[in-house]
Amino acid sequence: MASPETDQCQHFVECDLCQKPVSFFCRRCGSNLCDACVPVHLRLKSKTGHDVVDYGSRSDDHTNFCDSHPKNNCSAYCKTCDAPICMLCISLTHKSHELSDLSDRIEQLLNVITRENDRLQSNKRVIEAVLYQTSEHLSSLPSFYNQRKERVTTLGEEWHKQIEKTVITLRQKLDEMQKEHEAILQKQKKELEDMVRKVDEINRKATTLRYSKNVMEMQTLVAEIENPEILSEFSNYTLPTFRECKIDANYMQTYFEHADKMQGQMISFLEKKFKEKCFSGRKILNSPKIISALDTGFPADKVCKNRLYDMAVTDDNKVWMGGHSKELKLFDLQGNLHHTVSITCKGLYLCMYNKQVVYSDIKSKAVKRLSLTGTEATMFTTGDWFPRGITSTSSGNLLVCLDKDGVSKVVRYSSTGTVLQEIQYDSHCQPLYKEATYITENINGDIIVTDWKKNAVIVVDELGIFRYSYVGRDNYFVVSSVATDSDGQVIVTDYGGNRIHMLDIGGQFLRYVIPEGGVKRPRAICILGNGEMLVGGNLDGVAKRIRYLKE
Repeated sequence: MASPETDQCQHFVECDLCQKPVSFFCRRCGSNLCDACVPVHLRLKSKTGHDVVDYGSRSDDHTNFCDSHPKNNCSAYCKTCDAPICMLCISLTHKSHELSDLSDRIEQLLNVITRENDRLQSNKRVIEAVLYQTSEHLSSLPSFYNQRKERVTTLGEEWHKQIEKTVITLRQKLDEMQKEHEAILQKQKKELEDMVRKVDEINRKATTLRYSKNVMEMQTLVAEIENPEILSEFSNYTLPTFRECKIDANYMQTYFEHADKMQGQMISFLEKKFKEKCFSGRKILNSPKIISALDTGFPADKVCKNRLYDMAVTDDNKVWMGGHSKELKLFDLQGNLHHTVSITCKGLYLCMYNKQVVYSDIKSKAVKRLSLTGTEATMFTTGDWFPRGITSTSSGNLLVCLDKDGVSKVVRYSSTGTVLQEIQYDSHCQPLYKEATYITENINGDIIVTDWKKNAVIVVDELGIFRYSYVGRDNYFVVSSVATDSDGQVIVTDYGGNRIHMLDIGGQFLRYVIPEGGVKRPRAICILGNGEMLVGGNLDGVAKRIRYLKE
């Protein structure tokens, strides 16, 4: 054990416990100690113990000097004052305060730092993804805007051609109208001139007969005057009036091509608390079982024979069903019908939102809901876009698949119809979707869409950045609908293969879910919880309740 005399500088530092020359230093709590006080210090209560080293081996970075006594190192922590203190402080000003070993406070702070650092590191992936997307957007901006400018130029040329054609057509029409009007007015002029001559002739005869007593001539003149063929009705024509259509720039831009402003979605990284996803780890049954079957009773489409389209599960384990009729039906899981509500469209796409069933009205281009009293109401409209698949999100918004003229996108709406986010292109400005049909959100924020034209499952993260796609495992695969369970597993109905595909949260195929007796032309699907799912047969209108996880 080294002596204090081996280093002359040590005589200027006193032991925190007895003020004798210091020989050792505790790296755990920052205490300066003499030979005699080391055993005493080691007996102090500490969860992690002390790390006492030769004073000459200490690092200045570990020194924690007391604010009240700068020459003393802190060796304790005052919970009352929320401050590190030295041994002298304990005896003078902190006698009645709640104290603890400084090492305990250090351990507590290190735990907080580690946890928060883990949270920041977990969010780093999102930041890097946004950075990558931003870089990709920057590199593709010249090409993107050049394409748009070329399109605008092409449209302008098309408009000029159309305008020239319209001008020629209108001039020809005006020439034809001029000829027609000239003919009408020439005819009227001749008729009026004849009338004037007749009137002048009658006036001359009337003047002559004023001094005559020839009754016969007078009677003849009266008959001539009263003859409608001599003095008939006539029309008074005026020149045509032309309405000038003023050029309205806003009107032109509405029917031309215009660009919306670039929109941004605010993302708060620091407010998003880091939580490890807890998966149940329940095993998938080797032989899934059909527990019960619900006959929805929907009529069949005369052409395609479709019956059952979509389903949505309520909080009290009832299921709203939509099919080939302008009705929504509410069943319990035993197959008992509780309500039938008439709506103005077919129940193609449903979801639950704030305990109300919400659905897409394609014809009206609107998202509608049923109130708790069964009254139909429009939540918001979708402009020129036709709404299809719809789902509620953990953030309290709605995700809707929209389609127009062979173009598809996913839009995040607030409850009032405010557009919060649009997902349409990948990082190379290429369309993500061709025909986005059904949609759901996974527990990690992934947005999962079934694309009927691509015949694929398309998955992006909550920022709209492409993650993966799934196209089945054979040529029989025909994608229909999609759902996710509490473990983050993705459940896809395969209309062509009469199967249900199960993927993990990352998009890796796990297995097929095919219960005894099978499923025929599955379309609608929803998760009931407790390891059960409900799968709707599109053609027979029967929803089968299937257990696929062990209890």
